[in-house]
Amino acid sequence: METGIQEKGNLSIHTENIFPIIKKFLYSDHEIFLRELVSNAVDATQKLKKLSSYGEFNGELGELKVVVKLDKDAKTITISDNGIGMTADEIKKYINQIAFSGATEFVEKYKDKGDEGKIIGNFGLGFYSAYMVAKNVEIITKSYKDDSEAVRWECDGSTEFTLSSAEKADRGSDIILHIAEDSEEFLDDYRLRGILEKYGKFLPIQIEFEDKVINNTSPIWTKNPSELKDEDYIAFYKELYPMSEDPLFWIHLNVDYPFNLTGVLYFPKLKNDFQGQREKIQLYSRQVFITDEVKDIVPDFLQLLHGVIDSPDIPLNVSRSYLQADGNVKKINGYITRKVGDKLAEIFKNDRESFEAKFDDIGLFVKYGIVSDEKFYEKAKDFCLVKNVDGKFFTFSEYSELVKENQTDKNDTQIWLYTTDEQKQDAFIQSAKKRSYDVLSLTSVIDAHFINALEQKLEKTSVKRVDADTLDKLIEKDVKLESILSADDQEKAKKLFEEVADSKSAHIAVEAMPVDELPVVITFPEFMRRMTDMQATSGQRSMFGDMPLMYTVSLNANHPIIGKVLQTENEEEQKSLAKQVYDLALLSQGLLTGSDLTKFIQRTVTTL
Repeated sequence: METGIQEKGNLSIHTENIFPIIKKFLYSDHEIFLRELVSNAVDATQKLKKLSSYGEFNGELGELKVVVKLDKDAKTITISDNGIGMTADEIKKYINQIAFSGATEFVEKYKDKGDEGKIIGNFGLGFYSAYMVAKNVEIITKSYKDDSEAVRWECDGSTEFTLSSAEKADRGSDIILHIAEDSEEFLDDYRLRGILEKYGKFLPIQIEFEDKVINNTSPIWTKNPSELKDEDYIAFYKELYPMSEDPLFWIHLNVDYPFNLTGVLYFPKLKNDFQGQREKIQLYSRQVFITDEVKDIVPDFLQLLHGVIDSPDIPLNVSRSYLQADGNVKKINGYITRKVGDKLAEIFKNDRESFEAKFDDIGLFVKYGIVSDEKFYEKAKDFCLVKNVDGKFFTFSEYSELVKENQTDKNDTQIWLYTTDEQKQDAFIQSAKKRSYDVLSLTSVIDAHFINALEQKLEKTSVKRVDADTLDKLIEKDVKLESILSADDQEKAKKLFEEVADSKSAHIAVEAMPVDELPVVITFPEFMRRMTDMQATSGQRSMFGDMPLMYTVSLNANHPIIGKVLQTENEEEQKSLAKQVYDLALLSQGLLTGSDLTKFIQRTVTTL
């Protein structure tokens, strides 16, 4: 039988103002009520552990845990803990007096300004998130203090509450939510388990639901790296991302000044996927899940990483759903960038062979960082690698040394040749190799932007795609080949091919090239290729719209086939031969399609 306390009263704030604000504006997702109440229960339990360690509580701690129970028939959800509990006076202080000064004025000040989320933050109580889903809330609590009397508090979300004595044998608190009709979606065990696993998967006190513990109370980021083995990190990665391949490597973060931050960041195998891997880093605050949207705290180029960051010093809005701008965020951002740079430099220095073996995956992070972060570039320029078509890796300085003698043009500028598709551009690669030129393989989705960054950061260096022009124009030397065609023959060849090409997109030019080069070479300007590649990476429509790309048709004045075309006396045969040679060049660039391709095949078959 309940005796002792029997009290009614009014909450010391105009709750007819604040409860609608809580329900409508405070939380974008009502499921967060469970995170708030379970987190409060965990806090109450941890406080008891601290008091015990300080010698201020001498009783038995017992098995500390938080229990969540669902009663579908009664339409209640109960969150129970065996933590410090509360006395009647403490309920009056922490629950009734929602604000200790200026509460009414504060509500009036912010209610029409779209800043309702700031209100509860000034009260420091996530408890009232319960009223997003409950029509009535009960607290039955008993303090850990000796001779404490159990207390029941009850409020239906109006201005009135009741406080009375209760029957409760053990210390701790039971929060009983009587779920409102518009929130009965939460009276589902599968739904509740999902919310608990999302937000409480790594809470430091055991969370029990349906007689099962749903959380890992000691995730690896809370441990000292010296205690952990590689298999521990991989097992935790599998816990976070069950369907993923093993990570390449990881970085254990642990800093306590000038901010507190722990965590583990993993480098995954990306498979050249630039967009689909984002939102895989999870942000926690004291082991409570907050969000996987970490664009402010983690540099953009590292959002492709996976893992966990935990920091109590990250400023959150009241609903703890997103970050707020703050000096600490910038410091943490810089710290993470530095740690990643140091780790990559360490691996490169200590085990270059392993670094090279992983660079096709690592390179996406490194190149993205070079493109977007100047401070990271200062570290990365010493370990970022480029790979040539023969599969050999070089640092920037090593590659510069390799090509400077043979690939420096008349203006004393080094020309780094590259391919974006070794199969499609093979003829151009082979032509370059005949002249002992080296060709880089730049085939990842970030490379179009990376090439621009290289040219901006490396002195007297120009990067050109191997099929962007004839080799003599890509790497201009003082020595020029002589044409075996006379000026008149060159003009005749130009007019003939202009006629057979019949295209406004094609610019015909006659050039003196080595005799072993192709008779007709089709190339696209480097700037046009690069802009198209960059816009394809960003998902934007090409600045050139639906217009056909302009290209250059270079006739090799020294190739015998061009001479044979000019010497053909029958005009129809001459045009047919010129068309066949021109179509071959189009075919090599994938430009011969539709009826033109059909006619080419038919012509070719008849000559066999």
